[in-house]
Amino acid sequence: MNNFGIDLWSNNNFFIEDGLLKINHKNKPSLISLVKEIRKQNYKGPLLFRFPHLIEKQITRLYNTYNAAIKENNYHGKFNAVFPLKVNQFPTFVHPLIEAGEKFNYGLEAGSKAELIIAMTYNKKAPITVNGFKDKEMIHLGFIAKKMGHNITLIIEGLNELETIVEVSKETNLPCPSIGLRVRLFNGGSGAWAKSGGIDSKFGLSSTEILEAYDVLEKNNLFDCLTMIHFHIGSSMNNIKPLKNALKESGHIYAELKNLGATNLNSINIGGGLGVEYSQYKRTINYSLQEFASDVVFTLKNIARQKNVEEPNIFTESGRFISASSAVLIAPVLELFSAEYEAEHLRLKEVNPPLIVELNELYKDMKKRNALEYMHDSIDHLESLLKLFDLGYIDLKDRSNAEILTNLIIKKAISFLEVNAYEELKRIDNKIQEKYLLNFSIFQSLPDLWGINQEFPIMPITHLDKNPTRSASIWDITCDSDGEIEFNPNKPLYLHDVDLDKEEYFIGFFQVGAYQDVLGMKHNLFSHPTEVNVTFDENEVKLEQIIESQKIIDILDDIDYDTNEIKSILNSQLDDDIYEILEKYLNDNSYLKTTWS
Repeated sequence: MNNFGIDLWSNNNFFIEDGLLKINHKNKPSLISLVKEIRKQNYKGPLLFRFPHLIEKQITRLYNTYNAAIKENNYHGKFNAVFPLKVNQFPTFVHPLIEAGEKFNYGLEAGSKAELIIAMTYNKKAPITVNGFKDKEMIHLGFIAKKMGHNITLIIEGLNELETIVEVSKETNLPCPSIGLRVRLFNGGSGAWAKSGGIDSKFGLSSTEILEAYDVLEKNNLFDCLTMIHFHIGSSMNNIKPLKNALKESGHIYAELKNLGATNLNSINIGGGLGVEYSQYKRTINYSLQEFASDVVFTLKNIARQKNVEEPNIFTESGRFISASSAVLIAPVLELFSAEYEAEHLRLKEVNPPLIVELNELYKDMKKRNALEYMHDSIDHLESLLKLFDLGYIDLKDRSNAEILTNLIIKKAISFLEVNAYEELKRIDNKIQEKYLLNFSIFQSLPDLWGINQEFPIMPITHLDKNPTRSASIWDITCDSDGEIEFNPNKPLYLHDVDLDKEEYFIGFFQVGAYQDVLGMKHNLFSHPTEVNVTFDENEVKLEQIIESQKIIDILDDIDYDTNEIKSILNSQLDDDIYEILEKYLNDNSYLKTTWS
C-alpha cells in the first residue's frame, strides 16, 4: 500500500490507521475529523492547520540534542538559539513559539524594523539578534531595546553600520547593545540555498574589514561590546561537509580576534542550515540532528584548544527546522477532469467506425489476464482515431466515443492491476493522467513550489486503505497555467479514483510552515486560506485562533482601492434587492463554493 513517503518526511508526526491520516499526539485525531469539525462552523475552501505542539517538539529536540553533545564533549560554552522571524512572522505562529521556547530561553532574530518591534514587544528577555542591512533608525531601535533590558546583539553587515552605532552611541547616551560581526567565509554551503554563503555572498565582512572593524571599536571605546561573530552558509543543507569547513574557518577567526584582545567576544552564531526533509520519494538529507550538533561542538572545541582560547557559546537560527513541520495545508478536490468520460456520456450510433466497435469490445471483454494488453490496444486505437478526425474521416461524436471508451478501458484495467504493476503504470503515465482541480491557489499557499520548484510532501488524508491508481496532476483555481503541479514520472504522485458526487476527497500539503505564509501572494486576488491552531488539552482537541480567509472587499482595500467608492458605484447601478445579494458576495472570500468546497 502506498504510504506517500510518510516514513521519510513526517518525523513520526503523522501515521496512517484505518485508511485515515492521523496526528501522532495525545488522542491521535485524524486530519479529516479536524476538517469536518471546522466545516461545521461554515468555514469552506482551503484550510491551514497549525500545530503548536510540533513547534515545541522541534525546539525541545534542538536544545536537548545540542546540550547532550555539549555534555558528551565536556564543552564549556553554552547553547543558545534564536528564531529568525523572516521564516514566519504571523502571530498565530509566533505566540505559540515564544510560549514553547520560554523554558529554554529561546530567542528571536529580526531582519527589519518591523520584526525588531515584534521582538522588543513579545520577547521575554531571551536573546535578540539583529541581522540584515540597517539604517540609523533601526540601530537606534537596538539601543532602545537595550535600554528596555533586552539581551540584544546588533550584527553588522558593513563598516558603515559600525560607524552609525558609534554615532548613535554618542548622540543618545543610551547603553550600547552587544555587537556582532557577520563574516564572509570562503566556504559555501550546499543545497538550494548554498549562495547564502561563500566568498561572493551578499552579506558579511571580509578579513580586511574585520580588522578595520576591530580598529573602529577600539578607537571609540566600544571594544567591550563585541561579543559575537556570525556566519550563515545556507538554509536546509543536504550535505554536512560544508558546515565542517565553515566551522573551522569561523572558529579560527574567533580565536584570532580573542588573541588580538577581544576579551568579551564569547559567541559564534552559526546561522541556520539544519536540513528539512521535503522529499517523499528518497532521502535527500545525509545527516542527523545529532551528527550536526556533535560536529559543531567537536570542531569548535578543537579549535579553541589549539588556539588556547575559551570555548565559545554556540548560537543557531535554523528557523526552517523549527517551523516547517508545524503547518499543514488541506484543500478539497472540486473536480476530476475525466469525470465526463463515463459510460452514460457515450453517443454510439447504429453504425460505428470499426475502431470504435473494437474499443467497445475491448471494454466489454476485458479480464485481469488481458488488462494491460487491452489498455495498450485502446491507447493505440485512440491515437489512430484522433488522426482520422483530423483528416475528416470521423465526426465529433465518434471522437467523443473514442475518448470515453479509452478512458473507461484504462480505468477498468487499472482496477485489475496489483500494486506491483506500478512500474507499468509509470511507463504509460502520460496516457492515463488524471487532473485534480483543488480549491486553493499555489501562488498564495505554496509560493516556493511555483517560485523555486520546492518540493512539498503531498498526499490524500483519507482512502489510505486503498491503492491510489491515478497518475495525478494537480490544478489550482487561478487562471494561470503555472498554477499546476504536473505529474512527474521520476517522482510520481498517485491519487485515488473517486466519485465526487458521492464522497469528498481532500489533499494535504505538508512541511509548509516555513516561509509560505509570508511569501504567499494575492495572485488573482485569492487571499490566505482559513487558518486554525490545533491544540490538545488532556485528550481534548481544540480548534483555536481561527482566522477566516479574507473577504473580497477587504482584499480590494488591501491593494488600495477605495472600497466605499466601489460600493457606492455598484449600489447606484443596481436595485436594492440585487445590491443586497452583491454585498453578501463582497463580504465573502474568493474561493469557489460547491457542495464539497
